[in-house]
Formats: sequence, structure tokens, C-alpha cells
Amino acid sequence: MQPGEPREPREPRPGAETAAAPPWEKAKTFHDNPAPKKKPKSPKPQNAITIAVSSRALFRMEEEQRIFEERGVEEYVRYQLEHENEPFSPGPAFPFVKALEAVNRRLRELYPDSEDIFDIVLMTNNHAQVGVRLINSINHYDLFIERFCMTGGNSPICYLKAYHTNLYLSADAKKVQEAINEGIAAATIFSPSKDVVVSQTQLRVAFDGDAVLFSDESERIFKAHGLDRFFEHEKAHENKPLAQGPLKGFLEALGRLQKKFYSKGLRLECPIRTYLVTARSAASSGARALKTLRSWGLETDEALFLAGAPKGPLLEKIRPHIFFDDQMFHVAGAQEMGTVAAHVPYGVAQTPQRTAPVKPAPPAQ
Repeated sequence: MQPGEPREPREPRPGAETAAAPPWEKAKTFHDNPAPKKKPKSPKPQNAITIAVSSRALFRMEEEQRIFEERGVEEYVRYQLEHENEPFSPGPAFPFVKALEAVNRRLRELYPDSEDIFDIVLMTNNHAQVGVRLINSINHYDLFIERFCMTGGNSPICYLKAYHTNLYLSADAKKVQEAINEGIAAATIFSPSKDVVVSQTQLRVAFDGDAVLFSDESERIFKAHGLDRFFEHEKAHENKPLAQGPLKGFLEALGRLQKKFYSKGLRLECPIRTYLVTARSAASSGARALKTLRSWGLETDEALFLAGAPKGPLLEKIRPHIFFDDQMFHVAGAQEMGTVAAHVPYGVAQTPQRTAPVKPAPPAQ
């Protein structure tokens, strides 16, 4: 079995998922929609796994953003109202949200009374008047998003904890940094450079290790003292678990849902699959990463130790709905290969590189 190949027999391997277009790629009109389907009841926020998604992550709004930046908020609102009956195109977080909803459907079949499911919240600093177009777009694509937070120009970050947010995805790096500073798992999501068809029945999530699932303590050793000292440090501390990173809680939530399928004898048909994709090498520093996960009672379905090799080609085979990394270099490499990548602004890799001050030129004589 190749890395990234799904276990469920109903689905072709990732390399074969290229022909069919996703079902949400349909004509852009609100007028030919069938009658609204009866939607399930929303879970209580404290019982659910809450994924907060910004409007610019869920939908493509480049033209609207350009109008806002060049012509101001009044023209922006006017444009939105004039185009109220035109749905937005899907954005980078759209396939991820659809995959979350696919998992929810399976969970509701197996556990109809459980509220331990994903709950999507749309977070936006848009004016409430723009909400009509967002609602129309959500209904157009048959998304189950009942909770909205529209803050009319103010940052929505202060509301994340009130919504019991487990993960926040946004196209705005400043807001993501605010969320990270508040102790909330968050990432800036980027569109891939090319379109790649992803699974419609299995949620696939790929994580970097250091400064994403784990703290950046080992990365600090590498940055300060080099690779040899890093290997020595990891060998000496192999049996000491790393501290948790910002995305540990999200992996924990995914693992909890996976076990609900396992308990029904559906391990091989589980609609959630997780991956550790790390630049660590297996022999020199991989054991500590795996033992840390074990100490937390967690695991990933696959662990790929690349020993510094590019991550993009492996991610192209996995075809995750989202890949989290703390370094923009790896995010860019994933984008080039068609992966929706999300930058986690945490740890030593975010520290600006300091250079020696430039000495002023001597005054002219």
C-alpha cells in the first residue's frame, strides 16, 4: 500500500481521483435550486468540535476584497448587495468543510443522539447586510452552517472562545496571529496553485510535527546549534515527551471521532485519516515524535519522515483536504503541488532574522 492510499474499499486510490468534478461545481444561480432539505439539529457548542472559518477562507472573494481596498467599505457593501443573488465561488477551505460534513453524516448514522460532531461557524468582519449573500451561497452549495458571526468591521477574534472554537481558519494572517496569541488553534489558509480532486468520502488531514503538533523546543535547538546538536538532543531526550503545540488539540479531537468508528468495527472504513509529515529523519529523531504521540494517547494513521526532503511530492500523493505547517517554505511547496496548505504562525521559525546594523557612511569631507 502506497503512502496516502485510503483504506476504504469504496474509494479509488488518490492517484486515480482526477476525472470527476466535485458535486458542488454547478451552475451559479440561486433560481434552479430544489426545495430546501430538512437539516439536522445543530449541536450545543460545548459538546461539538467547533471549526470557525472566515468568509474569505470558505469562498473566493478576491474581487470583493479589491473593491474594499481600492474604493472603501461603502462601495464594497453596495457591490455585495447588487450581487446578492450570485453565489461566491468555493474557496480553499470549501473542500475541507465538505469533508467535515461527510464525516458528520456517517456519525449521525451510527450515533443519532450524539452531539460529538463537527460544528462549522462562519466568522467574518463583514457588515451584516453582506450576510444575505453569504447565506444564499451556503444554501446554494447545501452546506450545513447555522452559526454566523458578522462583526461589522471589528475583529471577530474576541468571539472565538465564546463559540468554543477548536480550530480557526482564515485568509487574514493578522487575525490568525491574534488567535494563536489567545491560545486558540489557528492557521492562515492558502489556495493551491493548481486544482486537484480530493476525496469526497474521507477527511484527510496532514500535520507537520514541530511547532504544529509539538512545541518548538527541538526546533530551537536546531536553529541555535545546528543539525548535529539537534540529533544529539533528540537522542538524549528520546523518552521525554515534547510539550504540546497549537494543533495538538485538533488531532486529539480527530482521534476521538476515529475511535467512535473503530468501536463499530469500521477501522478500515473510517472516514477520517491523519498524517504526520515531518522534516525529521526517522532514525535520528523520529522516535521522540512517535513516543510523544503515544504518551498523549494519540496516533496518526501514517507517519512520513522526510529527513529534510521536500514535502510537496508526498502531499501530492496523499491529497489531504488541508496540510498544517509552521514554515512558509513548506506551505509554498505544498501549494505548488496542488495541496491546500495552512500556515501556523507559532514558534521560533516566525522570529524575524536579525542582522547586524548597517553602519552609517562617514560624513563627506
